[in-house]
Amino acid sequence: MSMPQTTAVPNDLAAYWVPFTPNRAFKAAPRLIVGAKDMHYITADGRRVLDGSAGMWCCNAGHGRDPIVKAIQDEAARLDYAPPFQFAHPKAFELASRIAALAPGDLDQVFFCNSGSEAVDTALKIALAYHNVSGRGSRTRLIGRERGYHGVGFGGTAVGGIVANRKQFGTLLAGVDHLPHTYNREQQAFTKGEPEWGGHLADELERLVALHDASTIAAVIVEPTAGSTGVLPAPKGYLQKLRAICDRHGILLIFDEVITGFGRLGAAFAAERYGVVPDMITFAKGVTSGAVPMGGVIVRAPIYEAFMQGPPHVIELFHGYTYSAHPLACAAGIATLDVYRDEDLFARAKRLEPVWADAAMGLKGLPGVLDIRTVGLVAGIDLASLPDGFGRRAYAAMERAFADGMMFRITGDTVALSPPLIVSEAQIGEIFGTLATVIKAVM
Repeated sequence: MSMPQTTAVPNDLAAYWVPFTPNRAFKAAPRLIVGAKDMHYITADGRRVLDGSAGMWCCNAGHGRDPIVKAIQDEAARLDYAPPFQFAHPKAFELASRIAALAPGDLDQVFFCNSGSEAVDTALKIALAYHNVSGRGSRTRLIGRERGYHGVGFGGTAVGGIVANRKQFGTLLAGVDHLPHTYNREQQAFTKGEPEWGGHLADELERLVALHDASTIAAVIVEPTAGSTGVLPAPKGYLQKLRAICDRHGILLIFDEVITGFGRLGAAFAAERYGVVPDMITFAKGVTSGAVPMGGVIVRAPIYEAFMQGPPHVIELFHGYTYSAHPLACAAGIATLDVYRDEDLFARAKRLEPVWADAAMGLKGLPGVLDIRTVGLVAGIDLASLPDGFGRRAYAAMERAFADGMMFRITGDTVALSPPLIVSEAQIGEIFGTLATVIKAVM
């Protein structure tokens, strides 16, 4: 499939308020993308840019994959839209069954939405409603974690723990508390995979239970690997301890797998990697390899069954979205799962993990590299901040890398890498070789 190498550049950048972006700096020197195929983006001036971040943690099968493109095209011609309230279409049930089959344990009910943010707010609402219909209406408190990212809805922002994402928006939701984050550079620096230190931090949940009483707590939500805050893998034993504490006190445990789902950590879900069955899993991003917006929540059977009471003609959960299970998204999701299966991409990611980790650790010793963390096909590299501005060094690194033909994500002064799962060993070498050059240039 050939890609057009040039396209018209927009003559007016003013109207678009670019999200999570310094708009004035961006519009002074825009980084415009006009095409993508497999492992590369195409810029307006025809350059190929190696995608070191799977778009935004989402294009796990790579870009412009022919089976996914064809499925979207065919479905657009067949069924452009079907109302999701009181009606449905076959592909919604097919995709839900496929996702449930990938999830561990009795996580076998799927509720669709359109993004990770909506998935988190949906999971939090299901948790609150579940306790309500079960006669435990006092359980309304939600527990997140410092440095957690759970999207940008009111619920997700409230349980999230990234200060810059919260401070502009007031109190958000009442009755929210936070576990401490799991990162300690002194104890964990330059760790491949799950750190040895930090599992005990799960015990902080017992402190919150003692403070608030279990009878007031509905759910705990954590990312198995915190992604957007700068790649913080769960310490060994941490998630297992959280599961045990939640079980002891009747608290629901939600894994936010918007980033870690669909192969990023070498398994369909991180829950499988860690042998922990949460009560709900949120997903998005990789479910369609980023081709069409979609998200959802996978729910354990007993939670679903708790709602299936009363007269059968009465709505059980008063929640949903106009575009829940959109036909194009479902078609893209089914085709994406086919690609993951046919190319065995989850197992491929697992095989590449040690190669990826070794290549990342090759940056150790470069000037200004303070720490490197890897797990699955993810890496976080902390750079020393400039004395006159936190985040400026990583921003300069991102700009330089794009000019040099590579894209990655930044948060503060951390570089985050998460390539499509189709990345080759040679491209892994290219990613970290380019990054080494960039780091030297910005130090």
